[in-house]
Amino acid sequence: MAEEEEVVEVTPVEVEEDITDLPGAVRGVLKKALVVDGVVKGLHEVAKSIDAGRAEVIFLAENCDEPAYKKLVQALALEKNVPLVDIADKKELGEWAGLCKIDKDGAPRKVRGASVVAVTDFGEEAKAHDYLMSYLQKS
Repeated sequence: MAEEEEVVEVTPVEVEEDITDLPGAVRGVLKKALVVDGVVKGLHEVAKSIDAGRAEVIFLAENCDEPAYKKLVQALALEKNVPLVDIADKKELGEWAGLCKIDKDGAPRKVRGASVVAVTDFGEEAKAHDYLMSYLQKS
């Protein structure tokens, strides 16, 4: 008799990392939102999503090159009561928003900066989402 081998596929279980700071929470929220196509990048697209009332939260880079750019986004967010979170570096924000290439080792390459990013759909609510919401409630 021939012995039959059973092939069992093991799906990797994603272990959710502990969120202890705001940048980690922003990274997690953007990662989940990218999966469901809920991230909007760039001034024009973000302004349209704010006006339409689809923006849930806005991330604005502090080291944005143009001061008028920041002033416009801040005014739109204030007018429509959309929470605004300041991020220190636009290169980090661009990497988190998916504006980079990922090499075979999983390291980001050719990272482009993003001065403003909006989330229109959070996707799966996780620890990062909870941390960000509690941060926004405090401020």
